[in-house]
Amino acid sequence: MKLSLAIKFNLVFVAIFAIGLTAAGVVADKVLQQQALDETRHDADVLMRAAEAMQNYTAKHITPLLATQIQYSFVPESVPAFSAIEMLNTLQGAFPNFSYRSTMLNPTNPRDRPSDWETEVIARLHDQPALKEITGQRRTPGGAHLLFLARPSVIRDSTCMQCHSTPAAAPRTMLDKYGPANGFGWTMNEVIGAQFVSVPMSDSIAHGRALWRSFMEALSVVFAVVLIVLNVMVHFLVTRRLQALSRAADELSLGKLGDVELPTRGSDEIASLAVSFGRMRRSLVTAFELLDESGPATTVPPGSQS
Repeated sequence: MKLSLAIKFNLVFVAIFAIGLTAAGVVADKVLQQQALDETRHDADVLMRAAEAMQNYTAKHITPLLATQIQYSFVPESVPAFSAIEMLNTLQGAFPNFSYRSTMLNPTNPRDRPSDWETEVIARLHDQPALKEITGQRRTPGGAHLLFLARPSVIRDSTCMQCHSTPAAAPRTMLDKYGPANGFGWTMNEVIGAQFVSVPMSDSIAHGRALWRSFMEALSVVFAVVLIVLNVMVHFLVTRRLQALSRAADELSLGKLGDVELPTRGSDEIASLAVSFGRMRRSLVTAFELLDESGPATTVPPGSQS
């Protein structure tokens, strides 16, 4: 099958663009996925820091104020972790898939008991004391895609041991509320649980995919515009001028040595080729004129010489 120069050019350009578009799509997808992960990780870190700030505030300002009250009735709000949980749980009304949990392997409050997957994370933090946090992804039974951030809970304040060493040392009001079976035997400077923050990734992933589609669509539009512009440029700068040279060559091959229009304007290779064709035409015209001036050759009949 005979293909024109323009078709060959378009086929090569489309092939190059397809390879480039595929490579750009793969790279852009990886970059946007990493960006979505970083954004979700940042949201989880902000939520974790808010919980830690609430715990620190409670420990410094609220717990001392309720130190006398605990002799008459136990106030859960005096526990830093309890206050952080209650505060951040109020966010779930506006952000239902965001969650914060402060879990213990042996909690005083049964609601702080870890689930199976949380127990595995706590065990890993316990076995690797140098590990400051663990980040991972999981799916809820409802199908939500979540990123979780876990940081170890370590007893570093000796005043905490008044409530968590032995039932005998614990306040009577705390035993009346939670009983003597749980929340005791904790050890100083040992991982006894972990704080967990869960943040949905669905929105970030969907945003990344939308950006990827917009990027690919924009790149395709740019390709289409570039292809049109290049075709116009190739037509005026190459194809049309080569067609003129082709017609001139055809006329010269048929012996039509009259004025032949050649695209000699410019200083590129096609213009140089047209100039060479012009010189060849003038040389042929001069040669034929010399032949015409010399006239027909004289032929001597045989046997006329003596």
